[in-house]
Amino acid sequence: MFFSCDQSIKKRSNSFCFIFLILTSLACSRIQVLQASENERPNILWITCEDMSPRLACYGDETVSTPRLNQLASESVRYTHCFGTYGVCAPNRHTLIMGMYPTSTGAMAMRTWKRTSALHLITDPELRALPVYEATPPAEAKCFTEYLRAAGYYCTNNSKTDYQFRPPITAWDESNAKAHWRNRPEETTPFFSVFNFTITHESKTFKQSSPSVVNPEDVTLPPYYPDTPIVRRDLARQYDNIITLDGQVGKVLDQLKQDGLDQNTIVFFFSDHGDGLPRAKRWVYDSGIHVPFLVRFPDGQLAGTTCDDLVSFVDFAPTTLSLTQLPIPEYMEGIPFLGNEANKKRDYIFAFRDRMDPSPERIRAVRDHRYKYVRNYRTDLPYIGFLPYRDQAGIMQEIHRLKDAGKLGPDQWQFTMQSKPAEEFYDTQTDPYEIHNLAEESQYSELIQKFRKVHEQFVEVHGDLGDRPETQLIKDLWPPDGKQPTTAEPVISRDDGKMQIDCSTQGASIAYRKKGEKNWQLYSGPVEFSGNKPIESQAIRLGWKPSGTVVWSPNQ
Repeated sequence: MFFSCDQSIKKRSNSFCFIFLILTSLACSRIQVLQASENERPNILWITCEDMSPRLACYGDETVSTPRLNQLASESVRYTHCFGTYGVCAPNRHTLIMGMYPTSTGAMAMRTWKRTSALHLITDPELRALPVYEATPPAEAKCFTEYLRAAGYYCTNNSKTDYQFRPPITAWDESNAKAHWRNRPEETTPFFSVFNFTITHESKTFKQSSPSVVNPEDVTLPPYYPDTPIVRRDLARQYDNIITLDGQVGKVLDQLKQDGLDQNTIVFFFSDHGDGLPRAKRWVYDSGIHVPFLVRFPDGQLAGTTCDDLVSFVDFAPTTLSLTQLPIPEYMEGIPFLGNEANKKRDYIFAFRDRMDPSPERIRAVRDHRYKYVRNYRTDLPYIGFLPYRDQAGIMQEIHRLKDAGKLGPDQWQFTMQSKPAEEFYDTQTDPYEIHNLAEESQYSELIQKFRKVHEQFVEVHGDLGDRPETQLIKDLWPPDGKQPTTAEPVISRDDGKMQIDCSTQGASIAYRKKGEKNWQLYSGPVEFSGNKPIESQAIRLGWKPSGTVVWSPNQ
């Protein structure tokens, strides 16, 4: 059973609970010491799912049985305040791979370099002609997995990327549906592996995707939803899909144990953002950005403890480097919360919303442990814009029907308002569903001013590329005329028996392989070379077009 202090109050004396609270509060700070001394090169496994809020028993929701995730929670540190930067996947995945805010790199819109799969439903020529471009981080910025690869880690991704730029061949040893730590060249090679499961994705509620187990009458509806059979049906489908997810997670954990790796592998489990349901996905409210997050350490370290530190997706990349005792690049904007560099806790998390497919928007949010400040920059827009992909969901069609019929209640005001207030402010402790806007109440004016200042300071430090039209943004990313540059071709040479590869494009990453091989190797310095097989090489700077492939013969 997952152990919490709430349970211990019922079973233990007050003095014991006081001691437990102290030990739990120290858990997060102890992790950095444990990991620095126990294993210098731990394996790291990320198990991720899509579009799922903390709808698990370990977070207090026992609607469905998830025995494998329950077991994982009992063996893990359970984080209660982990948040994505966006309520949608692509900007969040950019955040995770870069350790940077999308507003710093041009990765804000959903999506940038690909169009929505619902494009065929858009008839407006202007909306169909929205620009396509790649987010372009600073020249020195890399996918954080490159640092792991350079340090000898075998990095696999199974299999989604969606980074808001063309996924570089330098990021992964393998990135496909068959990628697995089991494919690494030696059993002793440390690995970083990602397994991403899509069964809980928004699209899986468009129709019944998992065995129907949950009775729609048994689900608890948040007050921002109208209570109708269709709404209950789609939420029940979400829970049905969580049951399927539980088995998928268990399969990966079983493989880890079968390979004898469970005792030297750190396991992360989290979702890419909140529920794939209306008023959750794409929103800056907790329903869209709050995610389950479990971390299991080898040998039962801190098993069954709870950590209420604020954690943001921007922190994951520097934290992974910290756990592997690798340097954290200065350009990263996150704060490591585990490992030997974890020496600071954050006071706030920051969330954002920008264009979602064809629907324009610009919303910013600041949250601490209790309060949420929301700044609406497009007060002229309704909360519910034109989103053809989302509108395929039965629950969204039902909400549109009830809205048009004037049958939505006062707690569903965020579906009905045709404009927005400039500011919103919520007490998430007394109002966890964020439906009672306190921005106009005088007793909160001083607190709101504080959060407003935090938001402004964030923009001063990190900037915000969402403050300009995308046509101008593209010119700023690719000066002067908004045309995407191409990375210079690499130059290969031999020096003192070693192969050396250079590229004149600042910040470009370089990959190479023997001709005929499947996987690309990351070039991080001169390579001992033997044999006569030709070498292929390609270079890429993030956000730019990759270079052409250069072929070099050792005999030339």
